[in-house]
Amino acid sequence: MGEFAQEGADRPWLAGYPAGIPAEIDPSQFGSLTTMLERSFRDHAARSAFSCLGARLRYADLDRHSAAVAAWLQAQGLRPGDRAAVMLPNVLQYPVVFMGILRAGGVVVNVNPLYTPPELVFQLRDSGTETIFVLENFAQTVAAALPETPLRRVVVCSMGEMFSGIKGVAVDFVVRHVKRLVKPFSLPESRAFRYRDIVRVGCGLPGNRVDSAPGDVAVLQYTGGTTGVPKGAMLTHRNLVANVLQSDAWYQPALRRIPAGEAPVTVTALPLYHIFALTSCALLSMRNGGSCILIPNPRDLAAIVAALRAERFHVIPAVNTLFNALAHDAAFAGLDFSSLVLCVGGGMAVQRPVAERWLAVTGRPICEGYGLSEASPVVSCNPTDTDAYNGSIGLPLPSTEIAILDDAGGRLPIGAVGEIAARGPQVMAGYWNRPDETAKVLMADGFLRTGDIGTMDAQGYTRIVDRKKDMILVSGFNVYPSEVEEVAAEHPGVLECAAVGVPDGHSGEAVKLFVVRKDPALTEGALQAFCRDRLAGYKRPKAIEFRTELPKSNVGKILRRALRDAGG
Repeated sequence: MGEFAQEGADRPWLAGYPAGIPAEIDPSQFGSLTTMLERSFRDHAARSAFSCLGARLRYADLDRHSAAVAAWLQAQGLRPGDRAAVMLPNVLQYPVVFMGILRAGGVVVNVNPLYTPPELVFQLRDSGTETIFVLENFAQTVAAALPETPLRRVVVCSMGEMFSGIKGVAVDFVVRHVKRLVKPFSLPESRAFRYRDIVRVGCGLPGNRVDSAPGDVAVLQYTGGTTGVPKGAMLTHRNLVANVLQSDAWYQPALRRIPAGEAPVTVTALPLYHIFALTSCALLSMRNGGSCILIPNPRDLAAIVAALRAERFHVIPAVNTLFNALAHDAAFAGLDFSSLVLCVGGGMAVQRPVAERWLAVTGRPICEGYGLSEASPVVSCNPTDTDAYNGSIGLPLPSTEIAILDDAGGRLPIGAVGEIAARGPQVMAGYWNRPDETAKVLMADGFLRTGDIGTMDAQGYTRIVDRKKDMILVSGFNVYPSEVEEVAAEHPGVLECAAVGVPDGHSGEAVKLFVVRKDPALTEGALQAFCRDRLAGYKRPKAIEFRTELPKSNVGKILRRALRDAGG
């Protein structure tokens, strides 16, 4: 038996594993994430790998196009370990660019396309990124940020490039001139490139396949961690291979229900720049030779229904808010769910009423899991062979341990409440260029302190009871109060401010900002407009309340918890 395979009082969850799930996985069977996925390219060349708005990308296409991107990057001077940013929604170019960067030996820096210029500047400067791939719909942001970044190459993609011939021309015309989704932008000619051109040029270049080592960084996934300062979680090739293999093993009881001869089809409405979707949708699907239905805009329920009506689908990973929206959509309820075998909830807590309505509509339960960017991301999940909702975050995945710790880092007994910590091969190498922040969360014994407060029962099921950190969870995305507060505090009319999360029926939580005015004439509208130019949409305060003073501790620290407990 291996390191994680022993059963006993310290690993009670193993007794609750469904039949056939191993206690541990072996990530060393693949030298890198690149090696693992290239095997799928060869084994499933003729299969559909990704589809989007009716366009399809076969594994053979993904292989050829990503090799071309890799060759172009190398010809431009990208060296192993160099960072390249991907600022794309769920379009077919994303998996091509992602694999192209890895095959060139580079590090993928995932970027939210909804970032404002200041947010983009910070991430590109912090990561030292010189190349970015961006959909033209968001190129104006890159153009505005460009002078303050180390960028030397901006590769602009278009929606039409997913299609061939006249259809591609028509799609770009509609996007640019009918829907007007592309705002005017200007980039220096020496630094601007078109995606279709680099693929064409790259196809004629020899390229040089890079054999990344297991410990090499594959992805820099930016997160606030336990503070509001964005940090790049260094996810290595071994981290990501391990989490794919762990998730694959855990999902097998459900996946075995897919009829022989059918490749799993995963509904991918979660954005691929979010680590949950990247691992649980794209990477896992490619590992299994499956296909992902890419949904560029998850808020467009009609488009989701149209995409799902067109083909059989087997797996739906989502956050609570999306499950809720779909379960209340009459057109969605009319779909054929006979092929659906697995629904995985993560990113935020799944609410019981949502889980119950989803089961009633689809006939399939939501299997709630738990993870964080620093763990690639999945740490635990409920068994996939049950339809019982229990409100827990499930059992630790194979090769994973969960411990409940006291403030000093000591282990607490079963039933005690403390900080949730996790250990396993999926835990990050650390934060990019931030050893001090790394030391705060990675313990000497390999456990990652999550900042969440929970308890474990005698069967090994963990429940989250509170959050140690003040992070606000908006539709599965982390919003850190200090970031919002720093922006609001820049307004000359603000004296003091504090941001907290308040319940929201649509997004789970929303940002509420409490403000003590410096200028009595300051209005909510003026401050909202100020924040709108400096914060991504999900980070902006949904409500602003003006007060004469804010609650403080005896040392003058604003007490966010007191604001939350008072009901906001």
